[in-house]
This record gives sequence, C-alpha cells and structure tokens, in this order.
Amino acid sequence: MVGENKKRILRIKNYTISESSDCFVIAEIGHNHQGSVEICKQLFKAAKECGVDAVKLQKRHNKKLYTKEFYNSVYNSENAFGPTYGRHREALEFDKSQYRELQDYAKKLDLIFFATAFDFESVDFLEDLSMPAFKIASADVVHLPLLRYIAKAGKPMIMSTGGARLDDVRRAQESIMSINPQLAILQCTASYPSDFSELDLHVIRSYHKYFPENIIGFSAHDNGIAMSVAAFVLGARIIEKHFTLNRVMKGTDHVFSLEPIGMRKLVRDLRRVKTALGDGVKKVYESEKKAIIKMQKKIVATKNLPKWHVLEINDIAFKSPGGGLHPYQVDELIGKKLKRTLKKDEAFILGDVL
Repeated sequence: MVGENKKRILRIKNYTISESSDCFVIAEIGHNHQGSVEICKQLFKAAKECGVDAVKLQKRHNKKLYTKEFYNSVYNSENAFGPTYGRHREALEFDKSQYRELQDYAKKLDLIFFATAFDFESVDFLEDLSMPAFKIASADVVHLPLLRYIAKAGKPMIMSTGGARLDDVRRAQESIMSINPQLAILQCTASYPSDFSELDLHVIRSYHKYFPENIIGFSAHDNGIAMSVAAFVLGARIIEKHFTLNRVMKGTDHVFSLEPIGMRKLVRDLRRVKTALGDGVKKVYESEKKAIIKMQKKIVATKNLPKWHVLEINDIAFKSPGGGLHPYQVDELIGKKLKRTLKKDEAFILGDVL
C-alpha cells in the first residue's frame, strides 16, 4: 500500500498484521459459551467456518478481582448464572484443564486462540498456558501496574480504549512500549451495544497520527457489520467483534454479538474491501475497455465533406461508439484542409488533414 509505515507491524503466531495486510479478525467469544466447553468448541468451529483469524475468551480470578461485598452481592439479572455476582462469574470461568482442551481444539482448527487478562493472577494463568497474545480490556487502560506486568511477558498486546481519554491512552502506550513494543491500539466505545453516534471512527485516523509505531484497530460493540468495514477503510487492521451462535441465548453479550451468518458476511466484506482499495495507482483495466468504447464518442463528419474542404466546427459531431479520435482532439482538426472526401458519420483520423 502506498505510504505504508514499515514500523507498524504486529506478529501473532504465524500471522503478520501490517497496513497492507488483510484485516486480522477476532471473534470475541467472551462468556457467550455459558460456562460450557462444548458450546465454546461449537463457537470456535463456527468462527473458523466464518473465516476469522482468531477467537478470544476472557479470564478473571474473581475472588481477587472483586471486593468481597461486590462478589457476594445479590445478582437478580435474567442473565445470571448464579445467585450472587461472584457465583455468576465463577460459573462462566474455565479452569486450566478446560483451557488446554480448548487450545488443542483451536490448534486442530488452525485458529489462533488467546484471552483477555483482567488481573495479575489471570496473566500468570494464561502465561502458563503459553498464550500467543494478551488482550487488554478498556477499563484497564488506566491500570499501569497490570499493563506493565503483562508487557513483561513479551507477548503481542492488543489494547481496547473504550471510556478512555487520549491522555490515558498515551500514558498506557508509553508504559507498555518502554517494555514491549508489540502493541496494537483499538478504538472502542465501552457501551453495549454502542450507538452509532458514539463510535467516533475518525479516532482511528487520530490514533494513526499519534501512535505511528502501533497497529490500529477497532473493537466493535455496535449492531451490524458496516461500521467495521468503514473502520478498515479508515485504517483499522484489527477488528474485534463479539460472536454468538444465537442472539437470544442467555447472557449479557449475545444481543450485540454477530451470529455466524453475520460474521461470515463481515469477514467476506473485509476481504473484499481490502482488495477493492487497491494500491492508490489509477489504472485502466482490460475489463473496462469494451464498455468504455461502447459509451465513448469519436469525432465524425456531420455531412458529406469534399476533398480540400476547410473544416469548421459545424462539420464535426461527437458520436458513439468510440474508437477514433477523442473529442479533446477536435482543435487539431478545426481550420485544417481535408486530404480526402468523408461521408456523413465517417470517423476522422489525424492523417485526413493538413
């Protein structure tokens, strides 16, 4: 791509993300698996069939992440998987053996699999599993101790920036980059779903300006696929989109997640738009020529014209199909003498005049 920044590269396993690469598409499973490894595998398989590059979960050490009061608070939501918020969260967590099972399954699918770490214990948990990358949740942009801890693992980091001010993002970027230069920064709006008026997609361009060493992306919480395609056009090279098997399943995230048919269309459109953007060089394609000749005009005689006739503007017409002199060449004929007779509608050539 014209003007590509050679420094703006991020490698996750065997995938290289750059300004000229295809979009790296992450299906955010989150906790849409409902605490079931089998449902999670179904989500992985469906995501792979949609053409995504990676799937992602979320990892929390709930008892150390939440205050005791919050952990034990009554949770009456229709989407609750337990009577208290802590029990609800615990029901949605996988242990290490379950993560390993999912890693093996993702490997069989040739699918990149990683997770968001919400706390120090979760970083250690995921690092012990040799996860290929770490996701940073929007709320942790201001958690410099956690960011530095993750950065020291030396893995690629993808940081969402919902609910953050530019100064927060800059502070986080500087802290991470001083330890680990493998960072992507995602524009994000931390509302679920996000209103279109609050997506601020032009922040993607701003991030390109402010963070010239980092891959820029978009974590999409809006309904639909069009805004992610627009984000790619604006320079996002990572798109993260929540994914579900069925939007009416129990859980808070399903309602703004894409079902397989939507994810398949999103991946399809992102691949198409990358191809359609081209390299910025204006070309004439062989496929255009037949239609253009049919629609273009050539310079023809308005009536029968005798040899040695001095051409005037009323002797000339512009008619389809093309294939002769272009209309912009008319000034090369006016005032010149014909070297042969021309019939009405006959096309001029430059050799006809002197």
